Amino acid sequence: MLHTVREWLCWERMWLPEKVSWSDLEDSEGRVYAKASQLYAALPCALCLLLVRFLFERYLATPLADLWGARDRIRLTAETNPVLEKHFCSQARLLSQVSDLRSLCEKTSWPERKVQVWFKRRRNQERPGLRKRFCEASWRCVFYLFAFVAGVLALYDKPWLYNLKEVWAGFPKQSMLPSQYYYYLLEMGFYLSLLLSLTFDVKRKDFKEQVTHHIATLTLLSFSWISNYIRIGTLVMACHDSADILLEGAKVFNYAKWQRTANTTFVVFTALFTLTRLVIFPFWLIHCTWVYPLEEFAPFFGYYFFNVMLLVLQILHLYWAVLISRMLLKLIFSKLEGDDRSDEEEDDSDSPKERNNKLSHINGSGARGRGANGH
Repeated sequence: MLHTVREWLCWERMWLPEKVSWSDLEDSEGRVYAKASQLYAALPCALCLLLVRFLFERYLATPLADLWGARDRIRLTAETNPVLEKHFCSQARLLSQVSDLRSLCEKTSWPERKVQVWFKRRRNQERPGLRKRFCEASWRCVFYLFAFVAGVLALYDKPWLYNLKEVWAGFPKQSMLPSQYYYYLLEMGFYLSLLLSLTFDVKRKDFKEQVTHHIATLTLLSFSWISNYIRIGTLVMACHDSADILLEGAKVFNYAKWQRTANTTFVVFTALFTLTRLVIFPFWLIHCTWVYPLEEFAPFFGYYFFNVMLLVLQILHLYWAVLISRMLLKLIFSKLEGDDRSDEEEDDSDSPKERNNKLSHINGSGARGRGANGH
């Protein structure tokens, strides 16, 4: 059975145009072609990036967070209650039903207000702190900047950057360049590292969409590597990285409470996102993969597969465009605070007296007070 699956996966008509075989893509006459076995290098690259990320967040991002006042908010701890803890862990984090609230009040002999406050505090305990979010955004901002610069260096002197028809000139017998190999390896290692770190990264409201995006991206990169769609692959990666730099940068400034800088960066990001993801990506790059190949060869399975995966990414772009437009409207007509995708902390004070006590802690003197005010 495994042999049959292997033969099916290696079937030339699935991945290559007619009259082209794997033997045509063997290294010869100074030409070097991408090989499927080279994809295994993405795993050690991902592990190296995780190590670099750990060192970056610990020795660079954390001190920067302290310098800019991005410190964790002082939280009130939920008192020990086995009945509420069991309900929280096994049934629901939110008390959406009035019957559930009343039932828990009867079991604990607590008033409704106290039970509600307990759930707020318990939810807050599981939310990531401001410093963790600051460090994550800093790492991604630095990586996207580095990756975008790498992409520019790999593309600036290539004819297919200025004339998209050159993407398919001589396809699939296009020799792989060293710059393309390292650019691919860097991007695949990064997105694989994001999947490996999902369990301890900040979990946002669009978590499922993020996972879908990472898997679709890795699938696209792997397929484009095997089928020698490398030229268009590098263009797609550079197109995506350009806007992500500003998105993560806006988050960093927001967590540091540089509101004016954060808002300006977000507005520029919105314009660049619209240009790259809603204009260039669908009308130039997807058009390049749908139309131009048909001038060179008849459509085959890989042609349809690659374009369908690009459409999946475009659907995700439209979803995020809606979220971004909501945030932009908040920025223009009211006040933008945080990220619509984030699970923000709730006010967990249960009385005016406790709120005053909490504020006295937050506004206290010394470094501790200054750190809380920074948040």
